[in-house]
Amino acid sequence: MKKAIFTLAIGDNPMYRAAIESFRIYADKVGADLIVSEELHYQVDIKNPKYDANPAWSEKLYIGELLKKYDRVLYLDADFIITPEAENVFDTLDDLNSIYMFNEGRYRDRTPVIKEACDLLGDVPNWDSVSNLPVYFNMGMLLISKECPLFEHLSVEKLQSVCNKIKFYEQTLTNYMIQKHKISYKCVESKFNRMDLLGLDNYRQADFIHYAGRGFRDKCPLREVRYIADYCEMFHDQVSESQRKQLKKDAWNLYIAKLQRKTKLPYSLLNTVVTPLIGKKWL
Repeated sequence: MKKAIFTLAIGDNPMYRAAIESFRIYADKVGADLIVSEELHYQVDIKNPKYDANPAWSEKLYIGELLKKYDRVLYLDADFIITPEAENVFDTLDDLNSIYMFNEGRYRDRTPVIKEACDLLGDVPNWDSVSNLPVYFNMGMLLISKECPLFEHLSVEKLQSVCNKIKFYEQTLTNYMIQKHKISYKCVESKFNRMDLLGLDNYRQADFIHYAGRGFRDKCPLREVRYIADYCEMFHDQVSESQRKQLKKDAWNLYIAKLQRKTKLPYSLLNTVVTPLIGKKWL
């Protein structure tokens, strides 16, 4: 069985570099090819969107192309860490006819998002629910096999039709198509897509940690800074001291650059003032 792990990483974000390395280690362990998109295969025109929208989200369509070559594809956003002891999901999640994702709708009521999609695309009777909340999957992690027909119902044209009109456009469209076409699915445990919407307690015990949104930023100025600190500790025996120092420095510089854009103060001034006060904990 041919297996692939796929992600999208455009730009020189230190978090992406670390994520890809954790994916590479895991891919070697589970016998999968690691595929990284560094440019977009699909173009959508984001113009006056109603909500925040990124043209890069369309790249998840490439999963459908990979399924023409691979039997199974694990997709992960590039803000995940696969922890060193993570189990083999290709063995554990073994229903080839179903797509595996985490149901964030169990913890956040996504009824308004779903309503917008149904108003735009047509109603879906009997949308599945859990504990009286509609099923709504987070698309940061998904495991799919070629037997599952989901990507037969997704296209760049359909993404274009919704990208400026609905929230989380590619994720919401995917959820809509799963429900409309009754695609077989399985809800994964939170350990396969551990986000901070579940709180901060014991998050590092998960197999797949997702630094989406605030990204476990508690007492930390930037999610990338938190990510790199966690990564360097988890992989301390596989990352050299010089590599750790460089990653932490790059993540901190990213924070100072974002702070400069926000405050309009000189970068050198911010670095001189902020770094000694806060940065020493993270560098």
